Amino acid sequence: MADVAKVYPVYDNKFKIGIKGLDSTASDMVIIANVENFAPSIDGGVEEWNAMEHGGWGDAMMTSKKLSFSFSGKRTYGDPGNDYVAGLAWKSGNDVVTKFEWEMPSGAKVEFDCIVNVTTPSGGDSTAIDGLEFEVHCKGKPKYTKALP
Repeated sequence: MADVAKVYPVYDNKFKIGIKGLDSTASDMVIIANVENFAPSIDGGVEEWNAMEHGGWGDAMMTSKKLSFSFSGKRTYGDPGNDYVAGLAWKSGNDVVTKFEWEMPSGAKVEFDCIVNVTTPSGGDSTAIDGLEFEVHCKGKPKYTKALP
């Protein structure tokens, strides 16, 4: 039977973070509770030039890539992943570097070392649930594993 095209709900994406920084092993990779929204961003660095032999027409080459994510959700006290991320709000330098995994609904996976930038460690309206917002910035080239057929 031929492959059938599929669509998946956004909630089928899975994100794990290493709660022991770069020393995290597979058992230290945990899901961050109560993430409600994520937005991946791939920024391609494009070098442009105008060679004389092209008669005024430009040329270009993509020479770099950057991967990042923004996340928003609810601050969940007592959840290891949520507590770890929220605790990074008060740190910087190498203390905010850890491991990260994104498993897509297809089964494909992206793994990388990252910097975590907590932009909102808590807050919201007085009658709302405490919020948590953060960014994950890939350090170097991520490892991409295709989904199994």
